[in-house]
Amino acid sequence: MNITLRKRPAARVALALGLLASATFGALAQTDTVVATVSGQPVTEADVQMAVSELDQQFAQLSPEQKRAAALSAIIEIRLMAEKAKAAKLDQDDEFKRKLAFLNDRALHAQVIEKEISPKVTDEDLKARYDKEIGARPPVEEVHARHILVKTEEEAKDVIKRLDEGGDFQAIAKEKSDDPGSGANGGDLGFFAKGQMVPEFEAAAFALEPGSYTKTPVKSEFGFHVIKVEEKRTQPPVPFDQVKDQIRQLVFRDLYFATVKDLRAGAQVEIKDEALKKGVEEIEKQAGAAE
Repeated sequence: MNITLRKRPAARVALALGLLASATFGALAQTDTVVATVSGQPVTEADVQMAVSELDQQFAQLSPEQKRAAALSAIIEIRLMAEKAKAAKLDQDDEFKRKLAFLNDRALHAQVIEKEISPKVTDEDLKARYDKEIGARPPVEEVHARHILVKTEEEAKDVIKRLDEGGDFQAIAKEKSDDPGSGANGGDLGFFAKGQMVPEFEAAAFALEPGSYTKTPVKSEFGFHVIKVEEKRTQPPVPFDQVKDQIRQLVFRDLYFATVKDLRAGAQVEIKDEALKKGVEEIEKQAGAAE
């Protein structure tokens, strides 16, 4: 497929969800089975599974058993370092207390997500969102086209003459086309919908009937084209199972922001730093626009 002819899609501005990005939808396995002890204190299977979940990206290439072993090793290191910190009274440091308070709030934030928001994301909600966003879209027409790209109008007219005399489009494309992406493949561009090609090319392609080619050269910023349409079709909608995970993210995001909005409405939040206030307002504005 020739990418030089296709318009570059507009850049999508992704809203950074910060701590929300690490939220999980499934509950951790809960078991009190003791798998080890550190200084006499038990380490349970639930502790191991929680560590696996927290450190999953680091363990991505490991087998399940390797993940459990790596998680337990991490727990042992953490517990021993924690004992050392307490012995040195580092837990009494003001900076540590601030960190501990933040981590406590972060854990409670995750608990609200896991216990109160994620369970509301049902398969019925996902299917309804799919039907609304994708299933209800009007059919999109696509064409399967080939083209021969040359530098001058005279060359394009010569190509059309050869086609009128019975020349084979694919053979001429391999011989004459200046488009390296499609020329070697008989000028094949595959299927495309409106909005994917430069305007001049698109208008000419969609005006053709299947099996026909342009009788006059089509000029664009790339040169002169001779276009042939092989077939037309209605673009099938993306299957639900293929986009289910993306839809889950959308539904979850909406529920999350709705919860935050309700909480903010009933809370007293005062930002005294004007620069920070402006920045937060801009983030909230972007979040609202994304809903």
